[in-house]
Amino acid sequence: MTSQPACLISAYFMTLILVRFNFISGYFDSKFYIYLFYMKIAVFGATGRIGSRIVNEALSRGLDVTAVVRHPENYTGGRPHLKVAKGDMFKTQDVETCAFDHDAVISAYNNTRGMPPSTIAEVAIPLINGLKQAHVKRLIIVGGAGTLEVKPGLQLVDTPDFPPAYKPSALAQREALKLYQKETELEWTYISPSAETAPGVRTGNFRTGTNQLLTDSFGKSFISMEDLAVAIVDEIIHPQHIRQHFTVGY
Repeated sequence: MTSQPACLISAYFMTLILVRFNFISGYFDSKFYIYLFYMKIAVFGATGRIGSRIVNEALSRGLDVTAVVRHPENYTGGRPHLKVAKGDMFKTQDVETCAFDHDAVISAYNNTRGMPPSTIAEVAIPLINGLKQAHVKRLIIVGGAGTLEVKPGLQLVDTPDFPPAYKPSALAQREALKLYQKETELEWTYISPSAETAPGVRTGNFRTGTNQLLTDSFGKSFISMEDLAVAIVDEIIHPQHIRQHFTVGY
């Protein structure tokens, strides 16, 4: 029979207890997160405005993070528990290599730097196939607000006032979502921000919903990029929306 001290020592080395103390808006918040070993995540699109905030949030919560970028020589901000890897998420083999031995993958891809909107949907195939080849099941995709419904059967992208400049990307997001919704092997989650998202303050206070656009009492739909990152890391640590589409907002 194993002695009690031996069991405690074994449990110590098998389990990592992370304690998070935050002082936000004058309130004291303490949370205990228990992981088996260190949770390791890979973030594609880690240099973007949202991707970089996901990296920061995950590191602040004690996760091991691999930032997957095309040009690692240009990536700055080396920190403990952060690894930088070179990878092209449009190449299945790169996705497999970068995702291997991770607990979860986050895709924060957006068609910036002159990439056509169609790439938003095109990247889903190598991403899905690469994760399967790496035997990694958990995938979080950061999408857009256009796929959220403003009323049953009517998505935001189809409303008359939807900005024309953003419509091609929003339609590509809809096609991408359809591809993920057909996926039955991976444990994917598709998160849509509010209609407006911008750099701001990390409050940790927001609402979550399913596929319906969230608005505040003034009819505004907004979430800071910092709180969007909080919601994404929350979903990684405590999965609530496996194979589902959900949103966050104030």
